[in-house]
Amino acid sequence: MTGNVIDKMNQEALRSDGCDKFEIGDIVDVHVKVREGDKERIQIFKGTVIARDGGAAEETFTVRRVTHGVGVERVFPVHSPGVNKVVVQRSSHVRRAKLYFLRNLAGKKARLRQKMRA
Repeated sequence: MTGNVIDKMNQEALRSDGCDKFEIGDIVDVHVKVREGDKERIQIFKGTVIARDGGAAEETFTVRRVTHGVGVERVFPVHSPGVNKVVVQRSSHVRRAKLYFLRNLAGKKARLRQKMRA
């Protein structure tokens, strides 16, 4: 009985706007709502998706970018109302589920092979 209630709550929390149509290795723009005092604005975080974890309503994804020589990673919930939208800029061909090896690479060595579009 309790499992049915939890499953129902998880189904209600899922987004249906197609915001989860990206894969590991994609270069994305994540549009995040940021509150500053009584104002709200959209901030864009660009980077490579290096991981997806969890499932259903608890699913998260990790985006990595290098800014001024410093690697920055942010973890976003896929179904969060704070994530306005995720725009895929480019898709890459990868053979791993987690791209943590990119943390040790820099410059041209950190490039991923671009997917060919049909």
